[in-house]
Amino acid sequence: MPVPASFNDITQDPRLRDFIGWVWYEKEVWVPQRWADVDSGQRVVLRVGSAHYNSIAWVNGAQVTQHEGGHLPFEADITKLVQSNPSQPCRITIAVNNTLNLHTLPPGSIQYMSDETKYPAGYFVQNINFDFFNYAGLHRPVLLYTTPKACIDDITVTTDFADSTEVCFVGTMFKDTCNPERFSAITGVVNYVVSIKGSSNPSVTVALSDKEGNVVAAASGPAGMLKVADVKLWWPYLMHESPGYLYSLEVHMTAKSGSYQYEDYYTVPVGIRTVRVTSRQFLINSKPFYFHGVNKHEDSDIRGKGLDWPLIVKDFNLLQWLGANSFRTSHYPYAEEILDMCDRLGIVVIDECPGVGIKDIRSFGNESLAHHLIVMEELVRRDKNRPSVVMWSVANEPNSELAPADYYFKSVITRTKSLDPTRPVTFVSNSNFNRDRGAPYVDVICVNSYFSWYHDPGHLEVIQIQLNTQFEDWYKKYQKPIIQSEYGADVVPGLHSDPPMMFTEEYQKIVLQEYHAVFDRKRKEYVVGELIWNFADFMTTQSTTRVVGNKKGIFSRQRQPKTGAFILRDRYWKLANETGRLPLAARYP
Repeated sequence: MPVPASFNDITQDPRLRDFIGWVWYEKEVWVPQRWADVDSGQRVVLRVGSAHYNSIAWVNGAQVTQHEGGHLPFEADITKLVQSNPSQPCRITIAVNNTLNLHTLPPGSIQYMSDETKYPAGYFVQNINFDFFNYAGLHRPVLLYTTPKACIDDITVTTDFADSTEVCFVGTMFKDTCNPERFSAITGVVNYVVSIKGSSNPSVTVALSDKEGNVVAAASGPAGMLKVADVKLWWPYLMHESPGYLYSLEVHMTAKSGSYQYEDYYTVPVGIRTVRVTSRQFLINSKPFYFHGVNKHEDSDIRGKGLDWPLIVKDFNLLQWLGANSFRTSHYPYAEEILDMCDRLGIVVIDECPGVGIKDIRSFGNESLAHHLIVMEELVRRDKNRPSVVMWSVANEPNSELAPADYYFKSVITRTKSLDPTRPVTFVSNSNFNRDRGAPYVDVICVNSYFSWYHDPGHLEVIQIQLNTQFEDWYKKYQKPIIQSEYGADVVPGLHSDPPMMFTEEYQKIVLQEYHAVFDRKRKEYVVGELIWNFADFMTTQSTTRVVGNKKGIFSRQRQPKTGAFILRDRYWKLANETGRLPLAARYP
């Protein structure tokens, strides 16, 4: 079985495609001789990028770790096992179980069919409350790597710049608002904290370099502040002529333990930028930012959710062609390689945990809450240093009208903010605005709605009335900026009808145009973003409402454009050009 990949679509066996339960992966590898040397001063680590869902790992028959939850990495120190028998290959075994229950994230339930006049003995089905296929397996790379026994364990970086609330953007410089005639160079600030494992008295130095390799600031000690003169800020795509500017923070550690002298290096890309939310605006570097982007899925033919570099590069080319400046990682954390691209290209990310389909009241109990908190800790630890990540999303379309949702989301959001006080936190709601018990705790209101699709299907004439009412209701009650986090319509590529009918390209076109008319009015007030559902068609479980998957993509699953893609491309580039910040060469003609 290839890794990384979902196992479901690799074979011709329908039992494997829909399999629920334990699957086993095993591989033997030879490690370099120096890794197996007990006097090498090295530790050997097994790292799993993602295993969906529950997993157990063994090395040479000995259990080394267990992890609950897909989409996020985990690792284990296997040094002693590798060094105990250096003349033999290293056998790595990983068991993965994709069963979902009421306390997993996402939740699900197993339903046994006991009527043997209708079902075979022991027959069961996996019930889920989300609309995408429950792909399973080892979705991201499985690696072995080494570090010194005393090593850099973690790095936390936060950034700011001087007088960030008293400057305005003019071209590629900042202009002092108090003195329009005086241009001021901006001083960047990089705060860092380095955690060291295996030594109580290490020596730590850090150096920040620009893209040309010039050291622009340096310091010593495990924590401190770097100041960068004439800083080049990290800007989103289409908000600046040079988006995604990254510095490199190199951390160097030395430590002595007995006769060993340890040395370790680690480099972190650093984008210097700020994020702030007011009652009507989402600000990046003190300038209003408007999300015009997409929702996505990690989903493709054959590979399922497996890491696919050609597809990743293709998708980013399409995002840039589209004029999209952002996306939400619906409905789970995406691969680190995808976020690396976002950092470099200036694509803004709403980073969402796997909290999708939290519907049953039993999924709001202490066991579920404890696991949700662990997942947010893992997510923040992984992505906290990324300039592209501007907001955390702790759930998608939960049953947030239930009474326990108040304490549940207050707890999750409070904990997330304690882990990272520099970013706003949200969750995505489709609840009634007046009964949503989690909304009081978010910084930005994110709302999903499908007027003329799930609501009043076929009636395009109601969209503007209902969407306008939606925005006014939410803003009047909460006085917080709003993102339309999902909207759209299914389209079978090449299906046409005039007058427009559901599932045709003409119908999707009108749906988008009706939504956009309201967006254009409300973005002058408190609406700060629009994210189409979805970037591309994706696989779902089989049902009477899905014809080989969800067809709400503006691109097909094979990344071919539908009419909606051209509608959005025209709109998104017009929105970008309105800012006046793009050089003529970068503007959509």
